[in-house]
Amino acid sequence: MLNATFRVSYRDDIKLFQTKLVKFWILAFFVFLILFPLIFDRYFIYLANLSGIAIIGTLGLNILVGNTGLISLGHAAFVAIGAYTSALCITRLNVPFVASIPVAGVTAALAGLIVAIPSLRLRGLYIAVTTFAFGFIVEHVIVRWDAVTGGPDGIALPPASIAGLGLDTDRRFFYFLLVMVVVLTAFARNLFRTRIGRAFVAIRDHDISAQVMGIDLARYKILSFSVSSFYAGVAGALLAGYTKFITFEHFTLHLSIEYLAMIIVGGMGSILGSIYGAVFMTFLPEGIRLATDLVRDTYPLLTTRFAALTTVVNGLIIVLFLVFEPEGFYGRWKTIKAYWYNWPFTY
Repeated sequence: MLNATFRVSYRDDIKLFQTKLVKFWILAFFVFLILFPLIFDRYFIYLANLSGIAIIGTLGLNILVGNTGLISLGHAAFVAIGAYTSALCITRLNVPFVASIPVAGVTAALAGLIVAIPSLRLRGLYIAVTTFAFGFIVEHVIVRWDAVTGGPDGIALPPASIAGLGLDTDRRFFYFLLVMVVVLTAFARNLFRTRIGRAFVAIRDHDISAQVMGIDLARYKILSFSVSSFYAGVAGALLAGYTKFITFEHFTLHLSIEYLAMIIVGGMGSILGSIYGAVFMTFLPEGIRLATDLVRDTYPLLTTRFAALTTVVNGLIIVLFLVFEPEGFYGRWKTIKAYWYNWPFTY
């Protein structure tokens, strides 16, 4: 029996928008996003901006880990490289904020290239250790090279602007960030409709079989590292422009773990999962803060140990998702869709 989702060609199968209903809901969602700063207060806009930056960084990590199968524990290092590159371009070279973003992305991509080349013969845990060590190297350079990075004092940035229009409010930065997220998400989605994206997935599924099929493993692993690092660099530049201040404390191992948690919670190898995970993990600390405020009088120790409590909850959530929902929110979303497609039947 034919239905609305029946496909007869590969072109139909890789369409971005499969049905008219999907187009309708995407349009409705964009309308909601445009109205979001007009509906909610500054606090929620602030969280939305942090979520947008996290989405870009998570998309990059998911390309490397979820789609190519290369584990990275140093994603925060590439975010830091992008943030400091953007900050130095703005404060030392008087480069406009918007122009510093691609420069930051390219610089981080080059750093990813440096890490990728010695990692070509490594697999699994060994790649993770390599990226882990790179993260500590970057952190050490930031702290010790104070003549350039400002050391522990960090770098203060002027308010961001674009074409003379200041992005000095959360609302203005939200709309700029919305454009960036849409462009980079569309690029990532289209990447996996190309030969390059399919090569990434083939390497993840079975690298030996991919090599037998004629896929150059070295070339595509390096490319995956570079694309992932570029996204991280852009996220770092946006973070620097939004917060107007950066220091090494923003880019510790904890941030790398948070990015891994985002793709685990959202769903590895999924564009939509990257969005789910980034939004959830960004809002989670605020939910924990609200919960601790409610029990402040009964359990005052929870308020004073908020950072430790947040770390414990993050770890617990990662374990629970790995055990009970290994495909993350995206996997649950696919299950719900399949249920309604087949309802009232069970097959």
